[in-house]
Parts: sequence; C-alpha cells; structure tokens
Amino acid sequence: MKDNDAAGPPHTELYELLNLSPEASDEEIRKAYRQWAQVYHPDKYQASHMKEIATENFQRICQAYEILSDETKRQIYDIYGMEGVTSGLELGPNLTKVEEIKAELEKLKRRAQQEKMSAHFGTSGTIMANLSVPQFLEGDGIMGGMAMVTQVQSQLSKNNALAIGGNMQVNENSGGGVASAVFRHQISSASSIEFIGSTGLRGIIGVQTTRHLSSHSTATMTIAKSLQDGSINLSNAWTRQLSDTASGNIELILGPESAIGVGWQKKDEKMSAAGEVKIGTSSFGVQAHYNHRFSPKSHGLIAGRIGSTALEVEVGGGRKVSEFGTIRALYTIGIRGIFWKFEFHRGGQKLIVPILLSRDLNPVFATGAFAIPTSIYFILKKFLFKPYFLKREKQRALETAEMTATQVQKAREAAAKAQQLLENVANRKRNKQQETDGLVITKAVYGNSKALRKGYELGEANDEIASQVLDVTLPLNFLVNDSGQLKLHDGIKKSGIMGFCDPCPGEPKQLYVEYTYRGERFEVFVDDYEELIIPQMAHRI
Repeated sequence: MKDNDAAGPPHTELYELLNLSPEASDEEIRKAYRQWAQVYHPDKYQASHMKEIATENFQRICQAYEILSDETKRQIYDIYGMEGVTSGLELGPNLTKVEEIKAELEKLKRRAQQEKMSAHFGTSGTIMANLSVPQFLEGDGIMGGMAMVTQVQSQLSKNNALAIGGNMQVNENSGGGVASAVFRHQISSASSIEFIGSTGLRGIIGVQTTRHLSSHSTATMTIAKSLQDGSINLSNAWTRQLSDTASGNIELILGPESAIGVGWQKKDEKMSAAGEVKIGTSSFGVQAHYNHRFSPKSHGLIAGRIGSTALEVEVGGGRKVSEFGTIRALYTIGIRGIFWKFEFHRGGQKLIVPILLSRDLNPVFATGAFAIPTSIYFILKKFLFKPYFLKREKQRALETAEMTATQVQKAREAAAKAQQLLENVANRKRNKQQETDGLVITKAVYGNSKALRKGYELGEANDEIASQVLDVTLPLNFLVNDSGQLKLHDGIKKSGIMGFCDPCPGEPKQLYVEYTYRGERFEVFVDDYEELIIPQMAHRI
C-alpha cells in the first residue's frame, strides 16, 4: 500500500484528472473523456460565472485527452511528463519505440543545456587583507598587505571555453600583478587541451593536455616556458579513483625546481580529508587537512603543514549563513607566528582576513588567543546566535504555513467549483441507484489520515479536523457507473480527480467512504494510492 505522496509513480496527473489507470485502453480513455466533457462543456451553461468554471475545467480535460489519446504523446508523457510533451520534440513515424523517444528527448535536453552554457559567464574571485597587530603597536599601521585574485570564464561553444584572470599583490612598499588567459578545447569526450599564457611577475606560456585513460583514471601533462629566464617546466600528473569516495594522485615535475608529489583525497556526506607529500630538489613538504560536517549548516576543520618553509597547525570551523554564504573562523600557530583568520565565502567569491597577533610563540599568549575567542563564540552562540536563528526559522515556518494555507484555499475553491458542475449529474445518478437499491455513496471524506481516524473515532468533525479533510461525496457519486460500481485505480493519487484537491500537502492521506447497497450499510478506509472497488461484502458494517 502507498500512503504518501512520494510513494506514487511519476507523471500520472492526467490519468488522475480523468480517473484512469496508466494501463487504460484507447476505448477507456475515449469513454472517460466523453463522461467528463458532457458535464464541463461550456455550451451547457448560460450563466457567465458557470460558463467560466466550465471552460476552465473543460480545457484541462481536452488537454488530457489530446495527450493520452495520441500514442506517441502518451509515451512521451509517461516517460517525461508535461515537460517532455512541451519540449519541442518533433513527432512523426520515425519515433515509434520508447527507446527512440527517450534518445530524442535526451538529445533535446543536451541541446538546451548547451545553449544555456553558451550564454553563461562564471566569475570567481578572492580578496585577502593581511592585518598585523604587532605592526600596529609599533606605529606602522595595521595593514600588512593585500592581494586580489579574479577570474571570468565563458563557455564560447560546446567544445570551447575561455578564462581570463589576474591578480595583484601589495606588501608594504612593493607590489606586482599577473594577467592570465586560458583557452580550453574539448577534443573528445575523453580528452581536452588548454593553452595557457600569463604576463607580469610570473609570465609564462604553456600547453596542458588531459585525457581520461579509463572510467577511474586521468592523466594530465603540462609544458610551460618562463618568459623571465626562458626555463622550461614539464609536469605529469596521474589521478586514480580508489573507491566511490576516495582518490589518489601522483605528480612529477621536471625543471629548475624538480619535484615529486603523492596525494590522497576522501570525501563523503560527513567528512572530507586530504593529504600530500612533496619532495623537491631543494625543498620538501607535508600537508593534510580534515573537515567534519556536524550538520548541513556547520563544520569544523583541522589542518597541518610541515616542511622546509612551513611548520604550522590550523583549527577552526564554519557555518552556512545563507543559501550561498558561509563564514569561517580559524586559529593558526606556527613558525610565522600566531594568527586569527576570518573568511566569508559567497558563491565563487571569497573575502579572507588573516590577522597576525604575535610573531613570538609565547605559550600563555597562544593559549589565550585560542581559548578566549572560542569561549566568546560559544557564549554568543548560546545566548545570541541560536535564539536568533530559531526565531528566524520559526518565522519562515509561519510564512511557509501561510503560503501553503493560501494555496490550499485556492485548491479548495477550485474543487468546490468543479463539484458545483457535477452536482446535477451526481444527484441524478444517486437517485437512479436509490430506485434500484444499488450503490449510493452516503458520505466520502478525503484528507489527513490522522484527522480522518480521529474524526471517525470521535464520531464528529470539529474545526481542526475539517480544515484537513475534504468532502468528496458528490464526485464519488458521479463516478458510480450504470452497473452500480465504483473503481478508483491503483497507483493514482486521489487528489488529482476532478472535484478533489489536496487539503494537507506533505501529510499522509486516506479516503473514507460510507455507502449503502442492497439495503445494507458499508464503510471503508483506503490509502491515497490504493485501489478502491465497491461494493464489496468485506466492507459491510
């Protein structure tokens, strides 16, 4: 049995509208269309408001019939829903099999994505402002230096992309900058080539090629020439997927500063970790980091670097403050001194502010620099941040509830209008069944499962229960056929039937039906997607 919205099969809205099974025959589709069209045809009504209601529902019925009665359109709808039907697929005799239709729709989707990418510009950038407390205390100002990096990338065509960037760096009385450009050409699905050029302090020209050797491994080769001293650097890198969440890489660099590096990365839903060992002709280094996600919004990290030019440990954490924004606070201690670092990330933009607190590794100062801000953070989190975020989430929940209530009210009004036009035919069918002692729906209620059960047990429907359920006695009497039977199909969500609506989005729903047949009383509960066939002796009270 299926008792929630997520359980149902996809793309059944048109079947729900006409109360059809997804396996319905062409004759069943025509019969259902005629049944509904007889009620909702606008020519049957003279009053303007009734004609307006009829026209709106008749258009929905005609659209459903047009799609479901066409074999190819129906196949497209069953696979991709209304998006597939309206995607611009040219229908014809060449597309007769489901596989052919799927392939053609995938081609159209790829084309649309490519057109979207062609007009897309991606930007990224980083601003770093180095502050120094010791320098400030010495009277030389607090700003120790500044650096800016920016890049703009454009997808020129399906296989070509261009990235233009630059960076500037200022440190006390000196500074410099670099402008760079990278042109990338996708040779095939397995290989690409990049042409690299930069000018400024580190002017180079080079070529880089990348090839997927297999589904799990990739190789990259780069050759670059320095425009300052004419030296040539050659590098080769190999990356191998070790598991679903881990990969490893090896890099070999030949040139004035030859080196070999080995790295490893692992990432899953809760953590990410990476490590690298790099040994060169005149230097060596080891670095690693571990990032743990405590919740969808917060994470903590620890990193370490040791080598011929670095020895430091960094700890800290971050929190997501909006859909695209994250803030981080880090504490670093090493041979360069003691630092605080604050970062703000939004999309591809970063603002990084390292603050040098002390050049000396005084144990007392180092402990205080770590403990004091940490304590302040937890105090602010408990008494300021957490209450604020809880208040904001509560406000958002109220706004969502109000929006949902508005949507439900509109859906109820539409269902009431649809039932208004069904009333005459439904009453006529009911009277005919009463004359022959056949099937008569005396009460039918659809909505929240708990509310239905509660109302059934109490034998009443208070305001709380009534707000989560909908009376559907009329549409069910309308659906009773001339033989005195009613069938609601398996796998079809009942809220989509004409005269129904969803009175409690996101909640499990059921249908409760009371009916009489051959002078006896019956009742039944069915889940939202469960088949209902009545009358049945098993339902007898």
